Parts: sequence; C-alpha cells; structure tokens
Amino acid sequence: MRKKIAILGSTGSIGTQALQVIEEHADLYEAYVLTANRQADLLIEQARRFQPAQVVIADESRYAQVRDALADLPIQVYAGAEALEQVVQNDEVDMVLTALVGFAGLRPTVAAIRSHKAIALANKETLVVAGELVTQLAIDNHCPILPVDSEHSAIFQSLMGEDSEIEKIILTASGGPFRSLSYDELRSVTPAQALKHPNWDMGAKITIDSASMMNKGFEVIEAKWLFGVEAKDIQVVVHPQSIIHSAVQFRDGAVKAQLGVPDMRVPIQLAFSYPTRLASQFDRLDWYNMQPLTFEQPDLDRFRCLALAFEALERGGTMPCVVNAANEIVNLAFRQGRCLFLEMPDIIEETMRRTTFVQQPTLDDYFQIDAEARRIASEQL
Repeated sequence: MRKKIAILGSTGSIGTQALQVIEEHADLYEAYVLTANRQADLLIEQARRFQPAQVVIADESRYAQVRDALADLPIQVYAGAEALEQVVQNDEVDMVLTALVGFAGLRPTVAAIRSHKAIALANKETLVVAGELVTQLAIDNHCPILPVDSEHSAIFQSLMGEDSEIEKIILTASGGPFRSLSYDELRSVTPAQALKHPNWDMGAKITIDSASMMNKGFEVIEAKWLFGVEAKDIQVVVHPQSIIHSAVQFRDGAVKAQLGVPDMRVPIQLAFSYPTRLASQFDRLDWYNMQPLTFEQPDLDRFRCLALAFEALERGGTMPCVVNAANEIVNLAFRQGRCLFLEMPDIIEETMRRTTFVQQPTLDDYFQIDAEARRIASEQL
C-alpha cells in the first residue's frame, strides 16, 4: 500500500521537489493532500497532475478559482488557514511534509502531531518558535520528526547506527552571496543581489535569510531541539562549496559527515523512505573533478543575525519566537526595498529588547508574543 503524504506548501521549492520524488516512486508514495498559500495556478496544475484527494488554498480570495478549475475531478477543495489544520488530521494521511514558510507552519504541524502523523519537517520555524513544546508533543504522541533541511538530515544520517554521546555538531553554512563582502560593502547590497544564492535554489524568504545568515541561526536553534544538544555544542562552519552538508563529532574525537551534491530531493526522499534508502537518478559527486573544499569561521560582526539567534537560544522562552517574528517582518521589508540589509539585525535586536518575554510559554503565549513582536518590528520600519 502506498504511503499517503500531505504536502503543506506544495507550490514552493521543497514542495515541488517532493512531488518529483513522489513521481519517481509512484509505486510507493501518493500525494494525498496538496496545499498552497496563494499560487492558485500552480496548485491547480499540480492537482490535475497528481490527483490528490484534497487541496487547500490558504488565500480565501482564490478559492473559487481553484474550486472551479477542479470541478470535473473528485478532489475536495478547501480554503483558509483553518483548513490546513483540518486536512492534516485526515485518517488516511500517513505523513505530513511541512514545507510552509515561516510562523504559518506552527499550527498545522501541531495539529498533525496531535493526530499522530509522522512529520517530515522542512519548516524550521516550527522548532525555532516553539521547539520545547513541539518536541515534547511529538514524544507524547509517539510521532517521529524526520528532518528535511539538508543540514539536519546530514546530522540525522551521521547519527544512524550510533549509540554514542555527541560531543559537537558541526553545522555547515555556504556563507551565502555576501560571504566575501566587507561591512561597508554590505551597506549597499540590493534584494536582487541577495536572491542570487551561489549553490541552492530556494524560495525568496529563505534565500534572504541565507544571505543574512539568519537561516543558519535558525538551524542552530532547530538542531538543539532535534538532537538534544546545547548551543555551546553546536559549531557553525562556513563551507562555501556546500558538499559537506553537516557533521557530528563524538566523544572519542571521531567525526562523521554526510556529503553530496546540493540537491534537496535527497533529504526529502530519505524522510519519506526512512529507515530504508531508495535508488534514485539524482546527480552523484564527481570525486576526480570536485573543487577544493574550504572552511571558514563565520564573521558575527558582519552577520549579526547569526549572533542574535545564538543569543535567543541561550535566553530561551519566547525569545526565539520574537527573533523569528521580527525577522519575517524585516526580511519582507528588505525584499520590498523598505529596509536596508544592515538595518535588519538592528530592528531585530531592538524588538528583542522591547517585546514581552515569557520563560515558560504556552502555545497561546507564542501566538500573542509573535503578534506583539511583529507590531514592534513594523513600527521601527
């Protein structure tokens, strides 16, 4: 029987590549639910191709367009954020791939865990915002959380078959498009320049986060909750070639790493097939023509967002939630030309200072703090 997968965010970079994996292994997997925020045309195209049981368009103004376009097919069409929470609870769904962007992924992921669904996690903000709550919820409901981020999948793979204490996690970073620019040069960078990532093809929001290295900061926070380590035991290493996706150092000094060409379909497929590996036609490493692998220490003065993420993790409570909310505001503002690149960490830091802090938050606290932080960050713009 085929595994039925709900893809939250099927029109994004991760979602479209997940559908490629499903298509390659159509005998094993079925796209049972597809959802999109507002890309109605692509959602319609995907639905006609993959014939899911249900689709959701979060933007309610586009509901009629999707419904009418799929009226000749036996597909249930829903709209709105609440529908995302409802479809992941469908008894037929075996696994939920959470590929939504940002804070929007929290509620449906929590709903899926409460419904005992396996989670293929590509929405890192879920653990950034509410890592302690979500991981405990997964334990209580006996739900596996399988990482889809290339770095966390690499760590996960390095830990396969191990029963040894982790001494250190080595989290690699490409350094983004501005790795070699000086602080003064960063003053004038444009969104168009920031969106040209040297190695990965990703959505706009995550590409900007990569340029500021906030994405790596979020991955540090995510790693803490996925692998039960402290911030001091996570080392970020800039590795521009993106061949070593991350590594684990054990108590005897041995290091295990996962290598491969930059291709998100590899970790997506592994999350779907774990604990087995499936054959694929993906590109392989060319060992004889590979460029030299280099490693650098991240510059926390030029890329202060990474430092702020470490600070938020150390402080705990709702502070990572505050950082995420403020970052979503400034990330969009930068893309729209309303904020300079170097202003982003300034606004995030001030939002951290001014927003209410809760040390032991409930789920409702996270939503209240998120709203407050967004307001404070927006006021600074």
